[in-house]
Amino acid sequence: MSARRLALMALMVAVACLPRVGAAQLPARADVVVAPESVTVGQPFTVTIHVHAPAGVTVSFPTGPDSGAWVRGLDPRRVGSTDDGRGMADHFVIYRLAAWNVGRLDLALPAVEARLGDDVRQLSLRDASVFVKSVLPAEKAARVPKPARGIFAGRLFPWWIVAVAAALALAWWLVRRRKSRRYLPAAPPSAFENAEREFARVAALGLVEAGERGRFLALMVQAVRDYLAARYPLAELSLTTREVLREVASARGLPHERLAALLQEADLVKFARRHLTTDHALALGREAREVVAQDHAAAMAAAASSPAGPAGPAAREAA
Repeated sequence: MSARRLALMALMVAVACLPRVGAAQLPARADVVVAPESVTVGQPFTVTIHVHAPAGVTVSFPTGPDSGAWVRGLDPRRVGSTDDGRGMADHFVIYRLAAWNVGRLDLALPAVEARLGDDVRQLSLRDASVFVKSVLPAEKAARVPKPARGIFAGRLFPWWIVAVAAALALAWWLVRRRKSRRYLPAAPPSAFENAEREFARVAALGLVEAGERGRFLALMVQAVRDYLAARYPLAELSLTTREVLREVASARGLPHERLAALLQEADLVKFARRHLTTDHALALGREAREVVAQDHAAAMAAAASSPAGPAGPAAREAA
């Protein structure tokens, strides 16, 4: 065998032994932020996933939690990305969820997929969870129910119960038929009342005093977004800040510049992790309440000056 052929074979063996940059070496990481981290059953909360990866990496986020889990999605997910101009990109997705059981619950989010060419990496989210508190008193929450007993075990079926129930149902139907007066259901709380109630609830949590200033701002701005979605149907919760500002641009009583500054400041804190001082957090919280109050006052003034009076369509819109 010639020396040239031996050198070629040695080169092929060396190339085959070189380590390959595979999917496991893709420089990408996923961070999960749950706000708030402790909720009650049915209380909405948000989950934000950040994936920091080099530019050119394609990131695929899951559509939502596993359908068999105790955590359910409330709104469509919001997906976006930013480029820092230095060869790295920050991809993010926001889910609005609610839990329907108590205790520490796994969010059941499938893995995030990062792809660069033929290299694929699965970023696991199995550590993401939320704690759901029980609203029952302590003595009832710890109560263990007795085992179920058999239905009329060893006894004949008491048909007289069926007869009594049928007689009561017939009497109730006759009474309802004789009544001429119809009672209207109680009016649901207005968007402004809901917003004020949520502002008071967030303030009572003491988040700023506990050092959770970003969480405090996120909850206050979420109350503003809920108010806008109730007042202006096109300002859906699934929209981005820019899309929301575009949908409410024609609203006359809304302080547009103050609203834009508030939402953009909240985005910088949530997505860019801007440092937030205590005084600034409290000031932004007051700004959120004043934006809602100014829009509500303008709506009530328009309702009072409308030809139909306070009970006209403008008043119903303000409510």
